[in-house]
Amino acid sequence: MVEQLRPVTRPRLYEVIVEQLCGFMSDNEMNPGDRLPAERELAAKLGVSRASLSQALVALEVQGVLSVRHGDGAILVRRPTEERAVRALREHADRIPDVIEAREALEVKLAALAAARRTDAEMAAIDSAIATMESEVDSGDRGVVGDEMFHEAITAAAHSSLLAKLMHEISGLVRETRIESLSQQDRPRASLEGHRRIADAVRKQDPDQAAQAMADHIRMVSDVALLRDTD
Repeated sequence: MVEQLRPVTRPRLYEVIVEQLCGFMSDNEMNPGDRLPAERELAAKLGVSRASLSQALVALEVQGVLSVRHGDGAILVRRPTEERAVRALREHADRIPDVIEAREALEVKLAALAAARRTDAEMAAIDSAIATMESEVDSGDRGVVGDEMFHEAITAAAHSSLLAKLMHEISGLVRETRIESLSQQDRPRASLEGHRRIADAVRKQDPDQAAQAMADHIRMVSDVALLRDTD
């Protein structure tokens, strides 16, 4: 049987940048703990925009190759290979829609249950998570820690062991999309405001409003660059 030809997939810009960065790290024999040049310098050498470079750096951070921190730049965590990094990037992009669907199915219900069942102590934990994220965002950080704390606090307040177990099962995938989302310009502040709207509904013990606020929030944070990129 003659094998059928398949359409050629044109690599997207961020995939090409990821390949270039992996080659740079290999050629320069970088080791874990080494720091990449500043983003402005990298973007100039690659001939790409800072936004495109940032997207590639975040993609490598999601894979655990880099640690990208406010004020510290990008630090190598483990040495990658170009082929494996691009394959992992494509797999990550392919599963984002599934993760979004799972979050909509689970977290909208969890928000409604939290509004109906939360205790005063659990409400305090939700408020504490918002305060943590606000502090992170005010300092110029992305707010990943506070964001994670908030959604964990909502899950705990829902008092649903099975839904909590299902959220735990996908927590690694959710963290990938969280980093992806919060790395976009103005997204941390918008996400923080979404958390406040959810918390207000939970505070008022209004399940319908809490569910709607969570649905709106997930829809907003799910608009990520990897799904929009057409380069």
